[in-house]
Amino acid sequence: MKYDYLVVGSGLFGAVFAYEMKKAGKNCLVIDKRNHIAGNIYTKQESGIQVHKYGAHIFHTANKKVWDYVNQFAEFNHYVNSPVAVYKDELYNMPFNMNTFSKMWGIKTPAEAKAKIEEQSRAERVENPQNVEEQAIGMVGRDIYEKLVKGYTEKQWGRSAKELPAFIIRRLPVRFTYDNNYFTDPYQGIPKGGYTQIVEKLLDGVDVRLGITYRQFLAENAAKGEGADTFDKVLYTGMIDEYYDYKLGELQYRSLRFEEELLENECNFQGNAVVNYTEREIPYTRIIEHKHFEFDSTSKDTIITREYPATWVRGDEPYYPINDERNGALFAEYQKLAEAEPNVLFGGRLGQYKYYDMDKVIEAALQMVEKELLGQ
Repeated sequence: MKYDYLVVGSGLFGAVFAYEMKKAGKNCLVIDKRNHIAGNIYTKQESGIQVHKYGAHIFHTANKKVWDYVNQFAEFNHYVNSPVAVYKDELYNMPFNMNTFSKMWGIKTPAEAKAKIEEQSRAERVENPQNVEEQAIGMVGRDIYEKLVKGYTEKQWGRSAKELPAFIIRRLPVRFTYDNNYFTDPYQGIPKGGYTQIVEKLLDGVDVRLGITYRQFLAENAAKGEGADTFDKVLYTGMIDEYYDYKLGELQYRSLRFEEELLENECNFQGNAVVNYTEREIPYTRIIEHKHFEFDSTSKDTIITREYPATWVRGDEPYYPINDERNGALFAEYQKLAEAEPNVLFGGRLGQYKYYDMDKVIEAALQMVEKELLGQ
């Protein structure tokens, strides 16, 4: 076959790119090392429940264009993300809001909450935060930092909060209203029937090969000689440092391990889709109860997933880029290599070494498509 694009990775970025290119009359071959499509947004029905196999994914956006785009492929429910946090025998609402402050300090008004935070911040003399600890204390005070930020963040990143850059939590929501909605985006929800169907529709009519890595594909293709597939360009959504065989060094990531459990004849385990565990001594960061993402589940069972942060080593699945100064400088060097290859595009959180929410993945993929088509 003669293809315009070889798309490496069948996640949301690659699938949107392939869909749009097909609409424009281009021919794509999509390959993926996993034995299923949809990347980390892959969902699978088990015991009548849509299970998020790679962690909770809640779609939210302020971009009406993106919301309309994704609604072409699925009907969304009105799920709103309102996690709770457990510290020892205490339970707190997330994000940090008046419900959190009221439970923590026994206060009622925003003025009281602001005064308490200012008092604790002033006592620590936090003026120009240099790390996560100083940033968090300046935002929410010592009490909330110690109970709800420190242990969770250190588990998540595998480092002391004093060693982590302040910007990691600068976007942490802090609100002086009694509102447990984690996101402020006007469009939120989870697709009825799960996320996999969206990617199935995006890739309808597109050639797809699963269970094969990029290197395996190239080797296999080369062995075919004159019968090999050809392609003008590559869209690579895997790790950019892996593409270049790590020749400049490894970029750093954090990985995750998921421990899924079916609880038969137990219809409600924790009463909420997402419960965070903020003590450092508890090895997992959160428990997800999948059926609470839906509103019409009739299953007599429930399925939970415990999420364990892990140190990434080569061969593991990379989930979170570690966007510190060292990795930023290394990524910039890999970008220089990429710029010298006009027939290779890098997309997604691994190809662009950037954490993307799902709406931003779609935006970035559509922008790449537009740029490609305008350049032809």
